[in-house]
Amino acid sequence: MPKLLIILFLLFMLPYPAESQILPKEGIVLHYRIIGFSIAPVLQSGNYKIEIAAGNYYSEDSFKKNIIQSHTSKNNKIIAEVPSFGSQYTWRMVAEKGNSLNGEFHHFSTGMIPFADTNNVRFRITQPAVKYKDAYVFLDGNRTLYDMNGRPVWYLPDLNGINDGNGVLCDMKLSASGTITFLLNTQAYEINYNGDILWKGPNTGEVSGDSVEHYHHEFTKLTNGHYMVMGSELTTLDPVPAGDKTTQGFAQKLPLGTIIEYDKKGNVVWSWKSAPYFRGSDIRNYRRPNMDVTIKIIVDPHENGFFFDEKDHNIYISCKNISRVLKVKYPEGKVINSYGETYKPGVKAQDNGLFCHQHSCRHSQKGYLFLFNNNTCLLKPNAPKITMMQEPLTEKDHLKKIWEYDFAAEGNYPPEMSGGGNVTELPDQSIFVCMGNQYSATMIISMDKKILWSGLPERWKPEENRWEKAPQYHASIIASRKELEQLIWNTESK
Repeated sequence: MPKLLIILFLLFMLPYPAESQILPKEGIVLHYRIIGFSIAPVLQSGNYKIEIAAGNYYSEDSFKKNIIQSHTSKNNKIIAEVPSFGSQYTWRMVAEKGNSLNGEFHHFSTGMIPFADTNNVRFRITQPAVKYKDAYVFLDGNRTLYDMNGRPVWYLPDLNGINDGNGVLCDMKLSASGTITFLLNTQAYEINYNGDILWKGPNTGEVSGDSVEHYHHEFTKLTNGHYMVMGSELTTLDPVPAGDKTTQGFAQKLPLGTIIEYDKKGNVVWSWKSAPYFRGSDIRNYRRPNMDVTIKIIVDPHENGFFFDEKDHNIYISCKNISRVLKVKYPEGKVINSYGETYKPGVKAQDNGLFCHQHSCRHSQKGYLFLFNNNTCLLKPNAPKITMMQEPLTEKDHLKKIWEYDFAAEGNYPPEMSGGGNVTELPDQSIFVCMGNQYSATMIISMDKKILWSGLPERWKPEENRWEKAPQYHASIIASRKELEQLIWNTESK
């Protein structure tokens, strides 16, 4: 055997240090089909080739007869996609330098959960992708990542018993540092692609004054490595003066919003509470529609999301029940503007004309405020909209609508009451949208109001022998294959 091949053979057979270990690990059960394969770097020049066979094999003949894929690269790390969940696979890496040197056989399998079983749950593509063909979509309700053809490629694993498939999961998305963040059963988690828990919200009640922080709706990892999450503080507004019969509910405890920023160690480095602001605000004059105008009643604002504009140091907070978005200066914590409904003494609550019962306020690349407008203030059902607005440029200006996508006007969806939903701006300024629980549809819409891609999550109802819409409160997008590869190769660990 030539001297070079003897050296390569020895390198293949030697145990490897942790930083160059064989991946995937021998015998592991994976919760994903797009896999990062790697061995120790044994070549200074030449190619590496990975061979994958369907099944579990230990002999050369059996392996060769069942090879389903081979991929070549100059790198010792290769990403490949195996065809199915609930299957066994055998693979090896071949070093090619003149003559080929075969590595040893390695084995893994892919798991299966009901959410990833396309016989039970599916993501039916209703319009193929025109752009973003190599993107991927997280569906919260399905706990699964899909490619743009509706094929499941990753699902949320068990996490040592934390994720049993039940409970409420929300806001699952890719972070700026190539990890996955989400809320599960009022707890905040950060994990890597392999499902290792990297960070968990302290949830001590330090800000809320309760035993826990009541995390909900939104959890985001910031570019500086800190974490920001929405919570609740159970508190009252100012007590009602003795003998005041025109006010109801002010002494009632409400889940008023908090926003908490943690560092990597779990220390609270900044926090904000909505209660002090609302105690002195016009919300005290709220009157429900069709109610006696002489009676004021306090309402839970229901903060249902936030967006931190790290560049301009502003936080936008969506308050669904009062159809309002607050703009808070960071880190001062001062409310510097309030957009949406206002309440004047003696006047009933009315639709503000721009948005109502909204979700997912965001700031665009061009500096516009945009959101998913559920459009449910009126008593009759109304189809939702995506509404984009220019903020006031002077004290005399008002919030101004500059663009809107009306799902009913575009003839795509009938008017129904909607809940949930979210929007995200993509690099080309098109909008990725999840239409919430009632509609379930997910799509990409261009600024000239063309649907560039759409899909409908569905679940099978065997008792009725039909598919029905599978509710999705939020969805998120990994906009490119490059971002997915960053997630796969992220070596961050706890």
